[in-house]
Amino acid sequence: MIEAIARFDDPRVADYAHVGDAAWLRAHGLFVAEGRLVVRRLLAGGRFEVASVLVTPAARSALADVLEGAGAQVYVCGQEDLNALAGFNFHRGCIALAHRRQGADLDALLGARLLVAVEQVGNPDNVGGIFRSAHAFGAGGVVLDTRSADPLYRKAIRTSMGATIGLPFSQVEQWPAALGRLRDAGFEVLAFTPSGDADDLELVTSRDAGKVVLLFGSEDGGLSAAAFEAAHRRVRIPVDPRSDSLNVSVAAGIALHRFRVL
Repeated sequence: MIEAIARFDDPRVADYAHVGDAAWLRAHGLFVAEGRLVVRRLLAGGRFEVASVLVTPAARSALADVLEGAGAQVYVCGQEDLNALAGFNFHRGCIALAHRRQGADLDALLGARLLVAVEQVGNPDNVGGIFRSAHAFGAGGVVLDTRSADPLYRKAIRTSMGATIGLPFSQVEQWPAALGRLRDAGFEVLAFTPSGDADDLELVTSRDAGKVVLLFGSEDGGLSAAAFEAAHRRVRIPVDPRSDSLNVSVAAGIALHRFRVL
């Protein structure tokens, strides 16, 4: 159903006043998708139930093909009202609220050939960047510990260009036991580190089974000793000796390209 909104304080769109409040959104079981590309992925993907979509007339026209078939409640308002609701100058023209759902069970990811695992990556921009590269290079999903940023946090979704909405993920409490389960399922776990005693990436090839987990840790402390112990081998991406390391999302992108499934 498509309805026009004449005033930003219309109670039908009251929830949009909280789009910048992560705690409120989580407490109400919601997350935010913003921008035409991300909202299109949300509507077309079907993984999450969409509560409603708020669009300007121009965005409504641009998204007409997916809005018609999605069955979501759509509200149309002017740009000024959209800005007033969001609490800032929102230039992307559309924003959606969707219901959270439980992440994929780890077992649901075991059929993939390529997975990414992250430990203590707390920056949502880095998590979003990792998801974006994982989606681009054919990974079957992402496994995160609970100390890593929420993939459905607004900044993570935005940075990933909607990949966190479309790519299955499992955020697990049993860490690093989850890495052991991946090993038992036939994955080779490669732990990435800038350490000089690790194997250079260009010399690393996957085993005949071809099932690989690329494991990354926080930029501050790297991977824990327990995570290293759960890995089959340590891998490094060679860089200029004047530079100590790469941003974790950049490192993940390079590694994913090496093991891409396209």
